[in-house]
Amino acid sequence: MELNEVLRLVRKNIINLAPYSTARDEYKGKLGVFLDANENPFENRYNRYPDPRQLELKGIISAIKGVPVENMFLGNGSDEAIDLCFRVFCTPGKDNAVAIAPSYGMYRVAADINDVEVREVQLGEDFSLPVDSLLASCDENTKLMFICSPNNPSGNSFPMEQMLALADAFNGVLVVDEAYIDFANQPSLLTVLPKYKNLIVLQTLSKAYGLAGLRLGLAFADAEIMSIFAKVKYPYNINLAGMERAKELLARDVNAEIELLKSERERVAAALEQMQCVEKVFPSDANFLLVKVSDARGLYDALIEEQVIVRDRSRIKGCEGTLRITIGKPEENDRMLAIVDKWK
Repeated sequence: MELNEVLRLVRKNIINLAPYSTARDEYKGKLGVFLDANENPFENRYNRYPDPRQLELKGIISAIKGVPVENMFLGNGSDEAIDLCFRVFCTPGKDNAVAIAPSYGMYRVAADINDVEVREVQLGEDFSLPVDSLLASCDENTKLMFICSPNNPSGNSFPMEQMLALADAFNGVLVVDEAYIDFANQPSLLTVLPKYKNLIVLQTLSKAYGLAGLRLGLAFADAEIMSIFAKVKYPYNINLAGMERAKELLARDVNAEIELLKSERERVAAALEQMQCVEKVFPSDANFLLVKVSDARGLYDALIEEQVIVRDRSRIKGCEGTLRITIGKPEENDRMLAIVDKWK
């Protein structure tokens, strides 16, 4: 899809929106006498508003991800970027979005908040991607399609060629949520981003980079699309303390932690497969395992009683009888395994 076709999908009021503008959007320097924003002038480190464009932090992320700053949006968690997808492209009460199921619940929550219909398409056997069914669910008012890969809660990645086939065939914007991509054994769609104008890739600093408490989500797309996101977002959506701490923590090398978690994922999966109450451990490219057990609620309660918290996913269609278990540190995993092993 050509860029001009993608831009025609944007809501007309958003295209015509005059964004809130600050003097800091125009000022390029770091030092000066700031008499523009009605701030308290007495220095306490946080008396000034943060950079509304987050340029310094984006520069650091750009070097890590290999994506230019102009192709990037930085949000208050990935949830802000998900919400903006609906606000930018979907007219409330008219347009719709298509999403896989089971998957991340915030797609539907954000859609409901924005009064946008979500058409969920059930994944195939062993959570395979139903490309034809997804496309068949679209109509002239389908503006967005959400694919989470690696998927939450199933943990599996979808083949890149299938996702690109969707991008080629879909007459809307394909949003691929790669929150867990750092734990996967296949490359990110960031490698093909310049070729697909109707592709938005979501990532996060919450998982592999360990910054969940700072709430920093990333969106990557064509620069024109990202400029529209910047126009719609709240002016100072990322706070100064969060940006400062993120810059410090992004300087550390997380590769050893990622490799340890991947190794632990395989060890824990192999151990669980030998346990009497475990019926299946689904393949995972994420930092968690979806595990089908003989009595999901019973095992969940037993783990809770021992102060080990997992997620019961058994009420979700397609995930009946399952628990989602995050991969922790080796000693945490050992504690969980010991409880599962001795449970009936």
